[in-house]
Amino acid sequence: MSKIKFGTDGWRAIIADDFTVENVKRVAYATALWLKQNFENPSAVVGCDPRFAGPMFADVTTAVLASQGIKVFRAENTFVSTPMISLGTVRKEASAGIIITASHNPPAYNGYKIKAFYGGPATPDDIEKVESQIPDTLTVELKSVTDYVTEGLVEYINLEDMYVEHAENSFDIPAIRDSGLQWAYDAMYGAGQNVMRRLFPDITFLHSDYNPSFDGQAPEPIQRNLQEFEQLIKLSEGEIASGLVTDGDADRIGLYDGDGTFVDSHHILLLLIHYMHKVKGETGEVYSTFSCTSKIQKLCDAYGLNNTVTKIGFKYICDLIVNSGKTFMVGGEESGGIAVNGHIPERDGVWIGLMIWEFMAKSGRSLKDLVQEIYDVVGKFAVERYDLHVTEEKKQAIISNCKSGISSFGNLKVARTEDLDGFKFFFEDETWVMIRPSGTEPVLRVYAEAPTTAESFKILDTVKAELLK
Repeated sequence: MSKIKFGTDGWRAIIADDFTVENVKRVAYATALWLKQNFENPSAVVGCDPRFAGPMFADVTTAVLASQGIKVFRAENTFVSTPMISLGTVRKEASAGIIITASHNPPAYNGYKIKAFYGGPATPDDIEKVESQIPDTLTVELKSVTDYVTEGLVEYINLEDMYVEHAENSFDIPAIRDSGLQWAYDAMYGAGQNVMRRLFPDITFLHSDYNPSFDGQAPEPIQRNLQEFEQLIKLSEGEIASGLVTDGDADRIGLYDGDGTFVDSHHILLLLIHYMHKVKGETGEVYSTFSCTSKIQKLCDAYGLNNTVTKIGFKYICDLIVNSGKTFMVGGEESGGIAVNGHIPERDGVWIGLMIWEFMAKSGRSLKDLVQEIYDVVGKFAVERYDLHVTEEKKQAIISNCKSGISSFGNLKVARTEDLDGFKFFFEDETWVMIRPSGTEPVLRVYAEAPTTAESFKILDTVKAELLK
């Protein structure tokens, strides 16, 4: 039987290859052992996103957990988002949440994410405990989910209702609906579609129907995957004020302004800090990962806020939110995963989108104008990235050079270096380049920040030429 290994955010594998009923049973059984070892009366919330065979895998997970005496709150909805599972875990005071999802991976994949009792990613230590107990083979007699319902071990709950009510209690939804602004939403055929239809039935929707194959497209909300949505906004000639995008399990965000310009997570994080602190008067800790723009620190300095930079991965942000003992305000990473106070310690693309739309609706200002307000404080900037496909030998040689110290890349003189998670080389004008190896493939991720997109790409091209000599 194949060895099952969890990645940074769950176990993911190709459906019918490694992601099979038998393997899901093995993982669910190990989850049940971990729950029984760590909780007196263990319980779990279980659901799935819209991927192929999700309900079947969620039912198998439910049956295995129930067979071990664990109370399961099974989502009655055909599909749910990861944030809905996390919220349900908190509301039902469950020991854990489990969602069958491969997030933004291509459609051939499915996966298995474990959420902790606090409504965020389970810790690496807990994941390791589950992983270490996955049996090579499993023989367990399972009843039907209906039988476990009769026995009181399974209870169906409506996570969609729960989430919509939470959103309506947390945002001024009427202000967004009645603002006179036109909105658009691209679900990428993912799990955010039903909630958004309920909250905003009259906006423009794209890829917001049930399509388990995602029409062959990996549901990752990055600009190159969103050209149809981008054109829809541009062709509206300013009628659409903003476009929101979420990924397959709706925990990541993509955003467009009224001109059809992509607004990346660096800018979204700055907008949230500006809105929550400067406009709403909130305060608290800001957490950002190592690959985020340096402008976050600059804005926090201007507003008297503390920004803690973490290693790359939302789990590090979640750990600080849950365990630091400090009041939290905003935290996020450059890949579109962002959390805010007043919700759960979890990435949530829909939630963050609602915050930005509320900011626009209540201020009466365009997204471009709000971004300009940020630039007025920290200066204009652009962060761009290359993924360099190199041999493992070349990758290791480059990293070795980074560790030894690099004084320049061509005509770019390095003023200082940071190495929290990868290597960030700052130049004399405070522009920078960051080099970080992929942990799973022979790829180097290279990021650059400069005042304009053209200047960022110029840095990337200079550094790329030096690295690949």
